[in-house]
Amino acid sequence: MSRFWKIALIVIAVLVVGGVGFRLLHKPEEGAGAAHRRGGGQSTAQAAGNGQDKDNAPVPVTVEPTVKQSVPVYLTALGTVTALNNVTVNPEIGGQLWTINFKEGQAVHKGDVIAQIDPRTYQAAYDQAVAKQKQDEASLATAISTLDRNQTLVANGYVAALNMDTYRNNVAQLKATVIADEAAARSAKVQLDFTKIVSPIDGVAGIRNVDPGNVVTTTSSIVTLTQIQPIYVIFSLPEQNLEAVRDAFQNGANKLQVIALDRSDAHPLDTTGFLQVVDNQIDTSTGTFKLRAQFNNPDSKLWQGQFVNVQLRVKTVAGGLVIPAQAVQRGPDGDFVYKLQSDQTVAMQPVTVAGEVGDSHVMVGNGLTEGDQVVTEGQFRLKPGSKVQALKPGEVPQAPTASDTDKKKGKKGSGKGSSSAS
Repeated sequence: MSRFWKIALIVIAVLVVGGVGFRLLHKPEEGAGAAHRRGGGQSTAQAAGNGQDKDNAPVPVTVEPTVKQSVPVYLTALGTVTALNNVTVNPEIGGQLWTINFKEGQAVHKGDVIAQIDPRTYQAAYDQAVAKQKQDEASLATAISTLDRNQTLVANGYVAALNMDTYRNNVAQLKATVIADEAAARSAKVQLDFTKIVSPIDGVAGIRNVDPGNVVTTTSSIVTLTQIQPIYVIFSLPEQNLEAVRDAFQNGANKLQVIALDRSDAHPLDTTGFLQVVDNQIDTSTGTFKLRAQFNNPDSKLWQGQFVNVQLRVKTVAGGLVIPAQAVQRGPDGDFVYKLQSDQTVAMQPVTVAGEVGDSHVMVGNGLTEGDQVVTEGQFRLKPGSKVQALKPGEVPQAPTASDTDKKKGKKGSGKGSSSAS
């Protein structure tokens, strides 16, 4: 064997021995690493399992059943309060204003003297008229007495028949004069009475326009009186509601109830009123028609010129399906609710809201039946098919945490989120 091959065999032997030694030295570390990797994989799987179990845990929610009840149906509008009567008080005669007998904003009654004009001139005119009447009445009495005396004398020929005609005509003339005097006295008395300015209605006095001492005429405005008990509310509705309102108005014996609410719809301003008039024409510029309701307004909560929200009750739906308003969610395809299934999961159920029932409930037109359980609290954690835990009535599920919110945002970002509205 040559020197070359000996060297080659030695090199190969060294490489083999070195490789075997390296393998033996690193085998325990690789085993430990594999075991470590196997252990780590088991921990990850266990953690994933724990997270999945957490996601699959029942979601606590509050549920309430769908109930049937009689539901009043209202038409809503914006109305204006209008006084039953508005009267501007003007003097019937001229003269100096002596006194003002009311306070601005004060309630006055029909017949109350609210102002006084200087009566002296009119008192004198009335006294003259009365005196003239008495004078002519005395002349009439004398003429009647003369006629009676001459009636007995004419038969004996002591008085000519021509003179008797004169006596009779004199009596008739004086009777007419007395009648004219009576009329003049009554006219003077009316003028004298006009010096006392009286309230023509029950109402509330506004701001006065004159002061005592001013000389007023028949064109001078003393004050404006507003009658607010009872009072009107005028409002308008779209013309598509005309047929329903007219049918209800005629069939309801003219007793359609009307409620006047404050601008925030928080509470009624007065006892229930009733629809009084449906206007006889439609406004072509707005496509609406006017209506007028009357309220007793005992506490004067309705005021002239005030804007109020009006609810006109046109009918009552017997056996309407009612659910809490917070159960209704808004989705891309319309309104829906989470309906509780028999297996304690929830499903998205499309519904149609037919109207509001008070401040906290709505009437459902279709999509539900009586007794269906709907979720009213806790929808933020739900999606179709979610397992839920129904809480007792009155219990409220815990509010969403920051992690729940982040998780929900993450799902929405990955395109795997639910379409329900929180």
